[in-house]
Amino acid sequence: MTTLVDRTVAALRANHDTLAALVPTLTQEQLNGRSGAEEWTVAQVLSHLGSGAEIFRKPIAIAAGEQVQPEENQSIWARWNALSPADQAAGFVKYDQAYVDAVEALSAEKPDSAIDLGILPEPVPLEVALGMRLSEVANHAWDVRVGVDPSATVDAASADLLIELLAGPLAFLLGFSAKTDELEREVRLAIPGGGITITDTVTVTTSLDDPTATFDGPSEAVTRLLTGRLRAEYSAGVSVTGNVTLDELRNVFPGY
Repeated sequence: MTTLVDRTVAALRANHDTLAALVPTLTQEQLNGRSGAEEWTVAQVLSHLGSGAEIFRKPIAIAAGEQVQPEENQSIWARWNALSPADQAAGFVKYDQAYVDAVEALSAEKPDSAIDLGILPEPVPLEVALGMRLSEVANHAWDVRVGVDPSATVDAASADLLIELLAGPLAFLLGFSAKTDELEREVRLAIPGGGITITDTVTVTTSLDDPTATFDGPSEAVTRLLTGRLRAEYSAGVSVTGNVTLDELRNVFPGY
């Protein structure tokens, strides 16, 4: 049976391959153009993904038994920020390829590895480390692609997997990003394949009894809602009925 780790690795590879095919086609104007991340250009999103791949390959390499040269994150970010847009884009392809190669090898050899990401209180299972990276990659890949094609969507398999992860080992992430004080009532929102309960916390579940509202749209739109990417200009065909509005949900999930 395909494990959660296997499926996450496959999704990371799929997102990499999609962006790696797109990058060589991007013009200078497109690289400097607005992305789906409102304050970043397309090139800046690719730089963020590339520097992230460089940073988060290191704990993967350490878990595989490699000797890794330490470098402060601030130094890595400064180096990437100094690159030209074209070099940021090319650098993403290089470093993300190395990251995906590393996680494919580790997941095949040591799928039960504990990974010390350096940003959490303790080492986490490989599925958590990879799930966190997938959350970054799938959503920022959309940021890049929607900067070129306004009809772009989050990779469907990645969206389904992220909802599953948020209902399981990545549930803690919503505690950092959600603004539950924006609502003064409980909401139990039915979504494709499950539900989202909003009280003083946010919980994603794979089933939901007695919903108070319904999200009518694909799972990729749910993923974008949870990460602040379901803005009005990117929500055609999506609606919410019941005791909460789409605008209220956008306030709960301002994104990152």
